[in-house]
Amino acid sequence: CDLTGWWENDLGSRMHVLEVDSEGNFSGEYHTAVSSADKPIQPSPLVGSQHLDKDGQCTFGFTVNWKKFSDSTAVFVGQCFTGDNGDEVLQTSWLLREKVDSLPSDWKATR
Repeated sequence: CDLTGWWENDLGSRMHVLEVDSEGNFSGEYHTAVSSADKPIQPSPLVGSQHLDKDGQCTFGFTVNWKKFSDSTAVFVGQCFTGDNGDEVLQTSWLLREKVDSLPSDWKATR
């Protein structure tokens, strides 16, 4: 699986991965289509790493820093699969951490 290029999810968010190096490290931008922030959405930097498995069904992870419009950070982990039609599909799970004002509010900071 070559993560380089543009990817789009079911909600219309898009990820642009620049070149993946020989160690599996990559960077790019995430263009989210959804947000609860008060500021207008802007493309956000991402950095990540993937296993470069010969079978093409690599696992990967990346972090998105929403610093341009929010005080939150998200991490994604996933795996690349080849669908029945030959298209590569990324299946991911994510966690989002929002900034809260105090330790007692910590319980509501992660989604």
